[in-house]
Amino acid sequence: MSCACGGECENVERPKDSRSGERARFEARLLTVRFIAASLFFASGLAGAFFGLPGMSPLVYRSLFILSWLVAGYRVVWNALRNIARGRVFDENFLMSVATIGAFIIGQWSEGAAVMLFYNLGEMVQESAVSRSRSSIADLMDVRPDFARLSPDNTEVHPSAVPVGALLLVKPGEKVPLDGIIVEGSSSFDTSRLTGESMPREAFPGESALAGFVNGGGVIVMRTTTLYAETAASKMLDLIENAQRRKARAEKMITSFARVYTPIVTIGAVLLAFFPPLVLSLWNGTGFGEWPAYQSWVSRALVFLVISCPCAFVISVPLGFFGGIGGAAKRGILIKGADYIDVLSKTRAVVFDKTGTLTKGVFRVQAVEGVGEYTYRYVASLAAAAEWFSNHPVGSAIRVYAETQGIKVDQSLISGYSEKAGCGVALKYEGTDLRAGSRKFLEESGVRGFPENGGSDQSRVSGTTVDVAYDFRFIGRVILNDEIKPDSARAIEDLRSLGVDMIVMLTGDTELPAREIAGKLGITDIRACVLPHQKVSFFEEISDRVKAVHPKGTVLFVGDGINDAPVLARADAGIAMGGIGSDAAIEAADVVLMNDSPLLVAEAIRSARWTHRIVAQNIALSFAVKIGFLLLGAIGIVTLWEAVFADVGVALLATANSLRARTMPRK
Repeated sequence: MSCACGGECENVERPKDSRSGERARFEARLLTVRFIAASLFFASGLAGAFFGLPGMSPLVYRSLFILSWLVAGYRVVWNALRNIARGRVFDENFLMSVATIGAFIIGQWSEGAAVMLFYNLGEMVQESAVSRSRSSIADLMDVRPDFARLSPDNTEVHPSAVPVGALLLVKPGEKVPLDGIIVEGSSSFDTSRLTGESMPREAFPGESALAGFVNGGGVIVMRTTTLYAETAASKMLDLIENAQRRKARAEKMITSFARVYTPIVTIGAVLLAFFPPLVLSLWNGTGFGEWPAYQSWVSRALVFLVISCPCAFVISVPLGFFGGIGGAAKRGILIKGADYIDVLSKTRAVVFDKTGTLTKGVFRVQAVEGVGEYTYRYVASLAAAAEWFSNHPVGSAIRVYAETQGIKVDQSLISGYSEKAGCGVALKYEGTDLRAGSRKFLEESGVRGFPENGGSDQSRVSGTTVDVAYDFRFIGRVILNDEIKPDSARAIEDLRSLGVDMIVMLTGDTELPAREIAGKLGITDIRACVLPHQKVSFFEEISDRVKAVHPKGTVLFVGDGINDAPVLARADAGIAMGGIGSDAAIEAADVVLMNDSPLLVAEAIRSARWTHRIVAQNIALSFAVKIGFLLLGAIGIVTLWEAVFADVGVALLATANSLRARTMPRK
């Protein structure tokens, strides 16, 4: 079995291309052939040694045992010699080589061959377990499209050759090759590979389609919006590949422990082989004693070496985390590293950004109010002009509203446009100062004329408010509402059922709409009117409060916008919405939710705790068996045969247990 102390546990990573995948399959077949051949040699040797087959002398059956040992363990011996040449003497390969060669030296031929044969069996089972864990991630690789069909000439090209803005034709049953917008036709998409959602997603002209979606309905024509390397599918695969390279704290601890543990048990085995018989011989007055006095103690030392191999926990721990990452990815949760599984498992508080996370981030204008002589159409026209160049969902909603009202904006009259993220915009319209945004932003700019209540006395509409000022005078406001996601309330309930003590909502909205949405979701702790640069300081304040009560507890932040990137990076673990989230948010986050459902936040925590529990079980099982059999071997109760079964047995149990990390039980 390969392990960290032998320098090979990194082989658990998914093959990165077809060539390495073919090599892995070839090595798996070779491992099986080696085991079968070694078993035949071993069985023949046993028949000669214990049943005295005619014509089979001790030299013949001993040669068969040595052949079995070589076929099963030549790679172990080679790795031991290679690592010794590199200065890494004390590893698993060294322990197995010394133990088996020592068994031959003291005449335990069948035992020496059996150690390597069963070790070979352990390698086979471990390789099978790794392959199964890989398969859950390998299935995700199938999202990568093989070709793109150009429209209208129907030419097939590789997706990497398609520029942004090209028209593509996607037929029923084909994968969407690149991210884009549907311009013609409608269909239903199978998005399960990318988002984990089993239900088909209906799509119509004007809606987005991501690379990796499978067209299950009609023929569509789409216009690409990204290059091949920048598609959601490519980013997802990059996240998964990078995740496998990040070690959790438990993995680092086990690897470090193995480097210290292995030389200690090796020295212990040498002392066990020679120190007790030497002391007894000197005590009895026989000098240094004869070889028979040492033989039984050398046998105990060999048992000690076989039992001491740390392969069980060194293999099962990374395999458990690997399975956990793969299992979460199948459910649309991309965890960027095993260390974040540790963080998620200790969650005590979750801080949500509101827009696009708990709400859909799709704003609709509910009301437009003017003050004094300013009509709602006049306010709407100036608000649309102010938001003409804005990419924010609020700006888009105001422009759409203006269009539906038949309001035209002359772009040539706009100049000097500037935007302050999360605050508002300032520009010149017809040469006069025009501003739209929060009241604080306008007041800091010198705007005057605000009513006492901040708006119209007749207003009974609550929501996100955009104040509008022309020539530094307040003229009215636009009120918009954002729809709550249907599963947000249930997501909050799920988090509370997991024992999350504190759930907080941060938003740039004013107090009234923020409290209205929080009340519908059952969130009592909110921070309203939060500017982007204030989010980190608010988060740190919340984190300090949590860790004053739970020093080892962690605090998560869930967001989607570019202004969430700093706090996503600051959080113990940042969770970004991968479908609608900005590139900056996804880059800064540690966990990405591919279907944008807040329900997956609780699912990620639950999956991490399940994986963490399995890893802890493996460590406890391996240590208990190792320590118990080391003591029994030292006092001569356990034979080399029993040592083989104990070592391989606990490794197989731990490996089999690690496979459970891929499939989390239903709550």
